[in-house]
Amino acid sequence: MSSTLNDLTQQVSLTPYQALGIPIALVGAMFLSVGAQLQHRGVAKVEKQHGGSSKGLNLKQILRLAGRPSWVIGTLMLGLAVVFQLTSLSFAPLIVVQPLGAVALVVTSILNSRTTHQRLDRQSRRAILFCVGGVGLFVTVAAFTASEPRITTAQLVTVLIILAVVFTILLAAFTLFRRRIRALFYILAAGFLYGFVATLAKIVINRIESHSFDPLTVVCVVFLLAASVLGGYFVQNAYASGPPDLVIAGLTVVDPMVAVGIGVIVLGEASQAPWWAAVFYVIAGAIAIYGVFQLAKYHPASRA
Repeated sequence: MSSTLNDLTQQVSLTPYQALGIPIALVGAMFLSVGAQLQHRGVAKVEKQHGGSSKGLNLKQILRLAGRPSWVIGTLMLGLAVVFQLTSLSFAPLIVVQPLGAVALVVTSILNSRTTHQRLDRQSRRAILFCVGGVGLFVTVAAFTASEPRITTAQLVTVLIILAVVFTILLAAFTLFRRRIRALFYILAAGFLYGFVATLAKIVINRIESHSFDPLTVVCVVFLLAASVLGGYFVQNAYASGPPDLVIAGLTVVDPMVAVGIGVIVLGEASQAPWWAAVFYVIAGAIAIYGVFQLAKYHPASRA
């Protein structure tokens, strides 16, 4: 038995130091779930008292959110979640810790069910199982196959160009079709942007640790802040038009899938992985994304 455990330990690509990023990411996921629930409550109260947001939250509604204690506390919780996420990224590869945010989906679903007294049906619970199961499979494979190479200037420029294109497309779509946009657009858009935020944060941390902080890294920080602001705005609109556990489901699946895709394709974090790992990555991602769409379709609040 001991020899089997030793063999398994030797196959894990993470060092003990890197493995510390996993529990730190899990703590961040807990803060994320509670913060999302509180923010959703604040947005719902503002929407109820001052009108709907079919065209997206306007400036007055956003300013009123700052006067809601639940929203402010939720924002602080999300700030702590970001701190823990960045800390976990300083320890472990992006493709290992980023998907662990899916734990927030389970906690948020329980909290929202108790808060609204709206019990999740069998189809919704199955959808959540798909989300968490797909992400869990992905992280397990990543723990055995991921590596953390030094990020080059060419890779950084590639990420910035891709983000600029995605940012422009999402902003244009929101501007042109905001009257017809529903919760799923906001969720997917925020997930894409936050995936880039996590990636850029990892790049900045990597370049600081390698003593490569330069003007291009400053540009990286500017892009990171811009994506964070637009992503945060989309999240608030998602809270106004969908249940918090659906929002978290999208963010904790789309966000890591985007970040992982960049980590694998651009940053080379899976460059040493065997061919079968790529197959598992695709299967796990497909399962998790299927769960998000199923939750959007069958969640009681969405159908209501």
